[in-house]
Order: sequence, then structure tokens, then C-alpha cells
Amino acid sequence: MDSFASLDDGPEVESRVSGSRFLAQAFGVASEEASFERLESVRRRYHDATHHCWAHRVGEPGAVAERSDDDGEPGGTAGAPLLGALRSLDLFDALIVVTRWFGGTKLGTGGLIRAYGAAARDALAAAGTRTVWRVAALRLECSWEDVGLVEIVLSRAGRRIYGCDRVFGEVPSFRVTVLRSEVERLTAEIVEATGNRARVAPA
Repeated sequence: MDSFASLDDGPEVESRVSGSRFLAQAFGVASEEASFERLESVRRRYHDATHHCWAHRVGEPGAVAERSDDDGEPGGTAGAPLLGALRSLDLFDALIVVTRWFGGTKLGTGGLIRAYGAAARDALAAAGTRTVWRVAALRLECSWEDVGLVEIVLSRAGRRIYGCDRVFGEVPSFRVTVLRSEVERLTAEIVEATGNRARVAPA
């Protein structure tokens, strides 16, 4: 996969069910540490709330950490529907927090699952998604005689390349940002074009 879906930070979305107030928000987070910092920020801001339920999926496809917490609600009635909402959209590096103020009427297991699930979906819809491209950086060094050959390969690579910084010092060097799935292919093309004279390594 060359890309995955994540989130931009969304607005707070409020709903009320049988007197209880729910305030949901979705965030884009780059790490579990960042996710917990966001959660703590919400807890501090709404310290008078009854529950702060949450779920996150942090990491990239194939290496994602999933966690959720009911925060005192009956097991499986809050964290699970929040995590399910993230999974249903196949989102990564994403956090949902739903804060609840108890309104005096118990909602029951089914009612809680529906309320938290609806709050999560509303928060995700309000946040919207963004595409994260999976790229890698390569450092390339070659002789002055091979600079033209390298430039031809890079030009032909087109959209596979997301950036290229050139440093023409004592030895010409390039820092190339490329889709991860294209690293081996581009490396092979450069090595072949220069007769195995160019040196390509992770930057």
C-alpha cells in the first residue's frame, strides 16, 4: 500500500440521549504518546464529566496498535463501538474521544452502544479524512560524468518521486523522496543506468 487514510483534527460534535450529553471529537495523531496527550487535554478541559471514553488506531497498515477504554461504562459499550467506527473507515493514526455527562436515565447496554457509536460516526464525518503517502528517503552519490544519466532516470520516474534535493559539492549527491513501494525499482534503474557506479542508500 502506497498510502493510508488518516484524520485532520475535527470539531466537537454534541448530541443528547435521554438527558445524557455526549461530546465527541476525532483527532489525527502521529504516535500513542500524542494520542494520550490529546486524551489528557480533553479530560482536563471537561473535568466535571462522568466518562471520557476513547479508542485509537496508531501506526501504519501492518503495524497498527489498537486500544480502547470504556472509562467506567459497562464493558464493551463505549470503547468497542468507537474502535469499530475507526475500523469501518480503515483509519490509521486516529483517535476518537467521547465525553459523557450522565443525565440521570440509564440507557442500558444497547442504548449505550448506539449512543457511543452514533457519536463516533458523527465526529468522524465532521473531521474528514486525509491521505498519508508512505515514502522513503534515499541518498544517491555519483560521479560528475553520471549526473546526466541520474537526472534522466529521475525525470522518467515522474510521480513516483515526491521530492529531490541536489547538492553539487565535491561529489554530486541527491536526496530523493520516493514511494516506499518504488525504492527497489528506482535503485535498480539508477544502478543500471550508471553501470553500477552510483551509490544508493537509505538517507
